[in-house]
Amino acid sequence: KLDPGLIMEQVKVQIAVANAQELLQRMTDKCFRKCIGKPGGSLDNSEQKCIAMCMDRYMDAWNTVSRAYNSRLQRERANM
Repeated sequence: KLDPGLIMEQVKVQIAVANAQELLQRMTDKCFRKCIGKPGGSLDNSEQKCIAMCMDRYMDAWNTVSRAYNSRLQRERANM
C-alpha cells in the first residue's frame, strides 16, 4: 500500500531540487551576461570579482524574497 505522507515528502524533495537547479541556472546566466565581456579560456581578476559579487548579491536578494514569501504564507495560513 502506498503511503501518502511518504509520497508527499518525495514530491517536496523533488520540487526543492528543481527550485535549486533553476535558481543556480538563473544566477549563472545573469552573472555571466553581466560580468563576462569576451568569453575565453580563463577569467581575469575583475571578472572573478564581478562573478563573486554578482552571485553574492543574487543569493542575498533571493533569500530576502524567500523569507518574505514564507512569512506571508505563514500569516495567511494563521488567518484561515
